[in-house]
This record gives sequence, C-alpha cells and structure tokens, in this order.
Amino acid sequence: MRKLVAGAIPLLAALVAFLIGALMLVAIGASPWEGLKALVDGAFGDTNALAVTAVKATPLLLVGAGITIAFRASVINIGGEGQIVAGALLSTMVALLVPDLPAILLVPLVLIAGLIGGGIAGAIPGALKAYASVNEILSTIMLNLVMVQLMNYLLRGPLIDPLEVEAGTRIPQTERLSDNAALPTLIEGTRLHLGVVIALLAAVAAYVLLWRTPLGFRLRAVGHSPEAAKAAGIKVKQSTTAALAISGSLGGLAGAILVFGSEGQRMVTDGSSAGFTGSAGFNGIVAALFGGLHPLWTIPSSFLFGGLLTGATNLQRVLQVPAALAVALNGIVVVFVVSSGRVRERLEQFTSKRAELNAALKDGDS
Repeated sequence: MRKLVAGAIPLLAALVAFLIGALMLVAIGASPWEGLKALVDGAFGDTNALAVTAVKATPLLLVGAGITIAFRASVINIGGEGQIVAGALLSTMVALLVPDLPAILLVPLVLIAGLIGGGIAGAIPGALKAYASVNEILSTIMLNLVMVQLMNYLLRGPLIDPLEVEAGTRIPQTERLSDNAALPTLIEGTRLHLGVVIALLAAVAAYVLLWRTPLGFRLRAVGHSPEAAKAAGIKVKQSTTAALAISGSLGGLAGAILVFGSEGQRMVTDGSSAGFTGSAGFNGIVAALFGGLHPLWTIPSSFLFGGLLTGATNLQRVLQVPAALAVALNGIVVVFVVSSGRVRERLEQFTSKRAELNAALKDGDS
C-alpha cells in the first residue's frame, strides 16, 4: 500500500496541474471541458493522432531511459539536449559520407553513429566527475551550450545545404539526406516509424542492463555506496563514466531518430537546441521522474507527455487559444511533477518511521 500511494503522487501532481490549466482556460473565456476534449482527441483521438503521439514520445522515452541508468549510479544527467544534438550530428555526417549504401546497412549505421555521438557527449562529463570531481550537473549543462554552438557552426557552414548558399537564404539546415537512411514507416498513411519500436526496445534493454547484468549490478552498487562498492573491488570511476556514457548514448540515438524519422529527412534548426530537439532533452527528464526513475514505467510516462505535447497543439487550434497557453500548461505539469518527488520522499520517510514505531510498540507489548 505504501508503494502504491507513493507511486500515485506524481499522478495526483499532474491532475492538480491540469486543474490549474482548466482555471487558465476559464480565465481567458474558454471552456475547460472543450479544452479537455480537444486535448484528448488531439493526442489519442484516432490512428493518426496515436501515431503522432508515439513519435513525439520516442525521444522522451530514450532520454528518460538514459536518465534512469545514470540515476541508479547516483549521477544526474542534465545534458540530454546536447547529447541529442551530438548523436544527430554524427549520424548526419555518416549519411552524408556514404549516401549510396543500401538501406539495410545505412539505417543501422546512422543509428549506431547516433549512439556513439551521444555516448561521447555523455562520457566527457562522466570522466570529469570521476577523475576531476567536476559536478556533473554543471558540466552537462555547459556541454549543452557547447553542442548547440557546434550545431550552429556546422549547419551554417560545412554541412549547410548548397542550395541555401546559392539562393542566399542560408537557412541552417543540411541538404536532404539519403532516402536509404530513412526509418521505415510502420503504418502507411501515418508518421509511425521504426524509431518508436527502437525506443521501446531500448527501455526494456535499460531494465535488463540494470537488473539482469553484472554491469548493472556494479552501477547500482556504486549508486548505493561508492565506498562499499570500492571496498568490494568495483571500479567506481569507470562505472561512473560508463553510466553517463550509456545514458548519453540513448540521447544520441534519439537525435538520430529525430533526423531520420522526420518528414523532411534533413537536420535543421532555428539556432537553438529546442529548435531541433523540441526540448526533448529536458522533457525526457520529467518523463523519467514521472515514471519513478524506472525504465519500464518511463514507457507509459513518455507516452503521456507525448500525448500532452500533441494534444496541446490541437487544443490551440480548436479553442483558438494563444500558443503560450499550451507552453504554460506543459511547464506547469513539469513543475508539479518534479516537485512531487520531494513529497514522495517525505511520505516514504514518514511511513517508514511509523512502521518502525509500530514494530517497537509491538515488541514492547510482547
């Protein structure tokens, strides 16, 4: 019962956030019931809406699954944005270098490149923390900025579409990438592609890694107590670096999927990380928190937030509300869900102490 109540706290936090969103709709003269209907219909109303929701949830799920791996090793990965960009850039370069490879080779190759790119972006702050005691929150956030500037340089320079240079528009985007690298569509007439299945498998793989492999045991041991893990012969520094590298690699895979699962089949940005990632690097953190920092529970959590993003667009279109309202609603949900973690900790501490007190009273009676 204690675990059930603790697990329900993030859900209650989300419901309170939606209640506040309903009050915001009332304040601007819109019907909250119509808003709820538009939100649900936009996210889950038909096959196409479900497909779009699944596609939106894919990068959140990959980043979220990576966050759970880092968390179990007691490291905090805030670098999802930069890791997505790193994976996208490396996979794009591979597609540009060998565009004529058959799809059966090129698709796995760009996905592996995404894993490697994100893994490198994760390993850097991991090594800095392990070998130089640099706070990983600071280093991952700073690396986000570095990767954004690298993306802007490459997409405005070496990787820019030659047609943009000729036209003088210089939109920061690559040329259309090889169709051989495009992720196969699973249902014709929808945007549902292979990346959704890959993300689901990655979340399951994260669970298997953490609880069914020696590496996962070492990561969790380091997370519980680095001193005890070191005394048991576990290489703590290597494990810390590996945790952030694996976490980053899943973010990099999300970047590759964003490029090769898109309709434009190219990498494009507006100069900010969100212009390419859609803030998936940060929303993925919230999805992981909402899922209790467990890889499998992150799956429904990511689809819920993917539905929120998709439904908010429909809400804006149906009720003709400002786009800022949809952004604000997403932000309110994020704030309440993140804050619920502290409430859950306090509840667990309270129930644990109460159970100890009851046990002590029983012993006294006996």
